[in-house]
Amino acid sequence: MTENATPDTVVSGRYWHRLADGRIECDLCPRACRLREGQRGLCYVRGREADEMKLYSYGRSSGFCIDPIEKKPLNHFLPGTPVLSFGTAGCNLACKFCQNWDMSKSRQMDTLQDRAMPEDLARAAQRTGCRSIAFTYNDPVIFLEYAVDTARACHRVGIRTVAVTAGYIGEAAREEFFQHMDAANVDLKAFSERFYDKVCGGHLQPVLDTLVYIKRHTRTWLELTTLLIPGENDSPEEIDAMTNWVVANLGPDVPMHFTAFHPDWKLTDKPPTPSDTLIRAREIALKNGVRFAYTGNVYDPAGNSTWCPGCGALLIERDGYRIGHWGLDAHGACRDCGTVIPGVFEPEPGHFGARRIPIRLSQAT
Repeated sequence: MTENATPDTVVSGRYWHRLADGRIECDLCPRACRLREGQRGLCYVRGREADEMKLYSYGRSSGFCIDPIEKKPLNHFLPGTPVLSFGTAGCNLACKFCQNWDMSKSRQMDTLQDRAMPEDLARAAQRTGCRSIAFTYNDPVIFLEYAVDTARACHRVGIRTVAVTAGYIGEAAREEFFQHMDAANVDLKAFSERFYDKVCGGHLQPVLDTLVYIKRHTRTWLELTTLLIPGENDSPEEIDAMTNWVVANLGPDVPMHFTAFHPDWKLTDKPPTPSDTLIRAREIALKNGVRFAYTGNVYDPAGNSTWCPGCGALLIERDGYRIGHWGLDAHGACRDCGTVIPGVFEPEPGHFGARRIPIRLSQAT
């Protein structure tokens, strides 16, 4: 565990260096915030204090909830099982469409009213029957030390870990972070530098570098999500370029989720995403060789379900977050043709369904 960490302690942060002009530069993410004493980075939860980098959100959360794992979304990682979800505050991107803006854009530390040390979280996952714990709601990259310590505590008691992240992380930090994650859903927000710059306040290439790193250098199970926003990142040409890049650089077996936007935060002048846009994106992905493409945030049983790339059989039927027909054998292969399906599967699916159960950690530990 991070040295001297207690629920109300400000802990030392890793990944920074000192500049010649006296400032310190954060190396945690590509933003490279340069700070003088008393300043905080754009993420707000990391800042300079006592002449070093500090993390202010260790052991503190904006809330806890038991979710279906498919909500992360992960369709090839322990289907049907419950996951204990939690986040903190702040973010290292500035997405105008953020749908968790009350947490990710928070500058009020009293938002973090729940206290939870890593061992508390691991015990809570155990006692509530969760098979995994998800770092989500805001990006876990910015609370790396807390996430890594929690992952270690979870692994000691057989609980797996899930990172829901934008993948905006520095090269050195990337290695430490993902070695502790059993699964990750990375939000590939678009496939244009324009979008990342103008809409998210970041850059595309570091995210692509993270995806290649996860796929080629870790054992972390990887899935991708793209929220399609009308007129911004939903053109057939952009989806075509994105899915071709995924197949060429990550391979055909990385699942892709195309999900529907609804107006929120600072992007309220765009309409909700039509179902046809998601269905078209899925079709483009399949045509370009993506073997597992999904639609989300819309009612589309065919687009939500998993189909065998070998024989076309229905493998995992999904109605919302509920699992129906199960066509995998005990080894994760298609019962009809024997094609092995990539992912982390058990002989039978879980049956948590579509429930969402907010909890107070004191009640779970």
